[in-house]
Amino acid sequence: MDSLKELYKVGNGPSSSHTMGPQKAATEFLRRTPQAAHYRVTLLGSLAATGKGHLTDWIIKKTLGEERTTIVWKPEEVRPFHTNGMVFEALDAQGNVPEDPASTWEVYSVGGGTIAEPDSLTRGAGNFYSLTTLTAIMGHCRADNIELWEYVESQEGPGLWPFLQDIWQAMQDSIERGLGKTGLLPGDLRYPRKANAFYKKARIQSGRLRSTGMTFAYALAVSEENASGGLVVTAPTCGSAGLVPAVLRSLKEDYSLADTEILKALAVGGLVGNLVKENASISGAEVGCQGEVGTACAMAAAMTAYLFGGTHMQIDYAAEMALEHHLGMTCDPVGGYVQVPCIERNAVSAIRAINAAEYTLFTDGNHRISFDQVVQTMGETGRDLKCGYRETSLAGLAKHACLTNCGSGC
Repeated sequence: MDSLKELYKVGNGPSSSHTMGPQKAATEFLRRTPQAAHYRVTLLGSLAATGKGHLTDWIIKKTLGEERTTIVWKPEEVRPFHTNGMVFEALDAQGNVPEDPASTWEVYSVGGGTIAEPDSLTRGAGNFYSLTTLTAIMGHCRADNIELWEYVESQEGPGLWPFLQDIWQAMQDSIERGLGKTGLLPGDLRYPRKANAFYKKARIQSGRLRSTGMTFAYALAVSEENASGGLVVTAPTCGSAGLVPAVLRSLKEDYSLADTEILKALAVGGLVGNLVKENASISGAEVGCQGEVGTACAMAAAMTAYLFGGTHMQIDYAAEMALEHHLGMTCDPVGGYVQVPCIERNAVSAIRAINAAEYTLFTDGNHRISFDQVVQTMGETGRDLKCGYRETSLAGLAKHACLTNCGSGC
């Protein structure tokens, strides 16, 4: 299982799998083939189906060179390894692909900005954790009488904390940038930014209504930054980037939490997200939005339970409940933009994460379904979804809302 440094990444939205992953792949191919006169990049499956709304073609051309890059769209072609496929070709001055095998590269964006080749045994970049289920990890922690964040530290090393401090700062920066902006988000939907208005209304409230309103505002701020191509943290993806920062910022203000507590919570939540990435998927194109917003909600619920003093079993319960109640959630972005329903989902599920943690604290932590079991269920459910509901914008809200609101623009 990967390091948390492969889960939490700072990058430009609107999509970790459709923007950050292709940018990473294009950068690597440019490094391998600097002598190319021209590039041809074929986008497959979901990358082709929603690539324009996710700025996939823009980021690839920006990386390889606008004038010498041609994009070929093949949404109908889905290869077995993953639906987010790319084939890079380095062409000579005559427009031919040299016989050199290095001139062609098949690679996949598998979620969270991670890329993998089709013969990869895993979809990650390293093996930092020997235990790959939360049940096994909790058993280890009980035996050694340590907390979950201490287990993460033991696997990652002391360099984890400066990294998480930078991640937390980047999350806060994205909130501040988003709160300060008004107007419309880019794209044909002409979707209005709402974070600024929510923030102004929330700050004149009191009690629980103020807290809820602030959580909404923070989630909207980051999600709107992401939708406009701004700098965000994958938690675990760009499409779900608003949820974890919103919950942590709100809890920090409500309970006067120190940054050291926030960083430990990020370690706990990161472990939860890593387990989903390892044992199922965090790619909306592979398993639907349950893998993105559902996983983010589980991460935030686990963090909240930890910050509220929950036991190992209560943390497991909070993460399990949060993910369980997102099972079957489709990824059907209207017009291919990471705006509708993505932005609202971040805000609503941020509150759901807090509620899940609060619920578990009224229990003794015992529960029928484990987090590991719901992760397995989520993976199976996601792969059973029809392709139209897995980030292709061919079904669901993308189909019906598009006809109503987008006209011929979709």
